[in-house]
Amino acid sequence: MKLYTGLGPNPRVVHIFMAEKGIDIPLEQVDLMAGENRQADHLSRNPSGQLPTLELDNGSFVAEITAICEYLDEVGSAPSLIGDDAQERAETRMWARRIDLNINEPLTTAFRGAEGHGLFKDRMRTFPQAADDLKAYAQERLAWLEEQIGDNEFICGERFTLADVLLYAFLEFGGSVGQPLNPKLERLQAWYTRVAARPSIEASRT
Repeated sequence: MKLYTGLGPNPRVVHIFMAEKGIDIPLEQVDLMAGENRQADHLSRNPSGQLPTLELDNGSFVAEITAICEYLDEVGSAPSLIGDDAQERAETRMWARRIDLNINEPLTTAFRGAEGHGLFKDRMRTFPQAADDLKAYAQERLAWLEEQIGDNEFICGERFTLADVLLYAFLEFGGSVGQPLNPKLERLQAWYTRVAARPSIEASRT
């Protein structure tokens, strides 16, 4: 296998996931800043032009971070970061979906329409007129998640899962682009500190 990777929270998710699973595969950097991901070579691997993209041993490709992580979870060794039975897998996928749609997507779309507008405006449709509302929406959903997490150690109770990896990578990114985690969200702040201390976080930096 080979992972085509680069800058941004999406590749960061897969790198953290791989470190948690102890998976080491070759990496090939694709220069996002230079627009290499929008050139023919990469578009032949991933017609959406996104990063990361996983090349399998048979020459086929898997894109989308949740699909890549689920594939790696299945082919990798235990423990699973998705779940060991149907109920655990459903719980992980439920929270991953909520986090992706309600926090990660508005956060990144807001970035492309605001701080990142100069980089993305000639590459894809951005929504500068909606950026402030999207930032506010992501913060509202984080406040909702603060209520839901309760006394849990992780998003899915005592299990560290893909849902935690997704949220951490995008909050880490948000903190670097003017969308930090509200310090008043004390449960999420404590959760963030716990995740940041995991060996996979430092090990996954490229």
